[in-house]
Amino acid sequence: MPKLTVITREGQESTIEVGDGLTVMEAIRDNGFDELLALCGGCCSCATCHVHVDPAFRDKLPPLGEDEDDLLESSEHRNEDSRLSCQIPFEPELDGLKVTIAAED
Repeated sequence: MPKLTVITREGQESTIEVGDGLTVMEAIRDNGFDELLALCGGCCSCATCHVHVDPAFRDKLPPLGEDEDDLLESSEHRNEDSRLSCQIPFEPELDGLKVTIAAED
């Protein structure tokens, strides 16, 4: 099963297994990382699932959509590796992906 490494805001690193058909947000939420709020449940209507993606995986991710870009624009913690985890389907080629949960706005 593919693996995802999640780094909390405090720097604690955990590796989890990700089932088929999940987004990065669902995998993080379903594995008990409470600091990733994901208030809209994956509808791309908030930015509470903001993560910073390992730059080594940037080219393997789907392109940033307009709605996602607009929502990330509202975060003071946005950087070039910012993504909304609800907009990243966890595909097999993302095995080993590492994300850091962004600071809360």
